[in-house]
Amino acid sequence: MRAFQVQEIGAEPGLAELPLPEPGPGEIRVRIAACGLNFADLLMIKGQYQDTPPAPFTLGMELSGVVDALGPGVGGPAPGTRVAVFAGKSGLAEYGVFEAARAVPIPDAMTFEEAAGFLVAYGTSHLALAHRAGLKPGERLLVLGAAGGVGLTAVELGAVMGAEVIAVARGADKLAVARAAGATHLIDSETADLRAALKALGGVDVVYDAVGGAAFDAALRAARPEGRVLVIGFASGEVPQIPANLLLVKNISVLGLYWGGYLRFAPEVLTASLSELMALYAAGRIRPHVSATFPLERAAEALALLKSRRSTGKVVVTM
Repeated sequence: MRAFQVQEIGAEPGLAELPLPEPGPGEIRVRIAACGLNFADLLMIKGQYQDTPPAPFTLGMELSGVVDALGPGVGGPAPGTRVAVFAGKSGLAEYGVFEAARAVPIPDAMTFEEAAGFLVAYGTSHLALAHRAGLKPGERLLVLGAAGGVGLTAVELGAVMGAEVIAVARGADKLAVARAAGATHLIDSETADLRAALKALGGVDVVYDAVGGAAFDAALRAARPEGRVLVIGFASGEVPQIPANLLLVKNISVLGLYWGGYLRFAPEVLTASLSELMALYAAGRIRPHVSATFPLERAAEALALLKSRRSTGKVVVTM
């Protein structure tokens, strides 16, 4: 089988021919149909992600496909079942072996491309907004990086949850995508003074920040008393430093969210969240936005598009 591998940390990944893997106890084998790319894949290539596996390894944190074989003693999902899997790695390949517990059956109406980019982006935003920040109807939600893979789902879910959403993104095209997802207010990060724009709107109750850097500081200062600031990631490359005195005088909470961590210390929280999300999809209330698809042999181009920040929603590689 073919797989897109990192042979050495810091070196350019490429296609490799590998033997077909066999599932062991507790595992299933999946014939992979599609793999969703994430910013973390770019960090793994450089060895900068918190869960970077030792090289060589196959990239691709999340995937969709069809269960192909079961390991010894595994009761399901049965061969032939369409599933999405958050694997952490090994998704950019024609086949993969994964823990059976990580496989989520997907609705018949959900395409493999949608499913491949569903778990991380929607799962992150739902746990952040519902579980960590307790977003309430009528509150004002600020989303930084609002047209990106996770940011766009935060806009969409925030609107579904009854919030008034402020979307910050770069350029008119990306802001139009955020508006279509449910944003009420649009701020162009290329041209606007973010702090002044947020002040003019009267501040925010919840901040969803996957960007970091100067935008985090502006958002923190725009938070209303008892505001909640969600730290999702640092796409800007700059990890912000938090002035504790500002948290004190404004009664603000800063909350971290690492979605994959819940698999280790509270998997039931993650499972319940995904069940809610699948129900929202089945009801037609959320619709994944896949902006670009590439075949496996063009995986390097797909990663380059993600790195350029020209894409909106998810970039997906198909097998």
